[in-house]
Amino acid sequence: MKKEGVQKRLSTRLKQAKFSEIKTLEGFDFISIPKLPKTKVISLAECKFIKERENIICIGQSGTGKSHIATAIGITAIQLGYRVRFIKVYDLIQELLKAESEYRLPRYLKIWNKYDLVILDELGYINLGTGSPLLFQFCSERYERGSLIITTNLDFSRWEKVFGDNALTIALLDRLTHHAHVLPFEGESYRFKESKEKINPDLNQ
Repeated sequence: MKKEGVQKRLSTRLKQAKFSEIKTLEGFDFISIPKLPKTKVISLAECKFIKERENIICIGQSGTGKSHIATAIGITAIQLGYRVRFIKVYDLIQELLKAESEYRLPRYLKIWNKYDLVILDELGYINLGTGSPLLFQFCSERYERGSLIITTNLDFSRWEKVFGDNALTIALLDRLTHHAHVLPFEGESYRFKESKEKINPDLNQ
């Protein structure tokens, strides 16, 4: 009965996390992304960084497995008893703007305090516009209180293009990188590679 209770709680927390897909470290092809330090990733999956309220920032071009690693670490964190939430940056911005327009932003931000780890996926794919200060506020609220994993296709030097404000970008990076592990994802896009192999399977032989 006790085991069934643990499994039910695990299942509930996985649903609450709202992952786009279920991914594992075992299913990740580290050979294709040689500059990604496998030992460090496996060490981070022990989730001590959550206890220390540190962040992880996954940087690299689209399709190189950033979301896969972020999700895999998030799932491991749930298995270890942590509360986790996965959300795409675009969706978070929409929710923040809606909360602000309805004068319930402080209450909305407080909801996120219950999560030990928040995974913000796909920062940099769209300009944040009026959502920039709100995302800054969201990340600031978690500074030294809870961990973030951020996946982005932009080097830090290009974040200003997305946020549109130099001072805000510098202040945000100062907070995010203060206690952060930066993981580089360099290699050919998995999706592009798979598409290429489907078009001409002989290329892979």
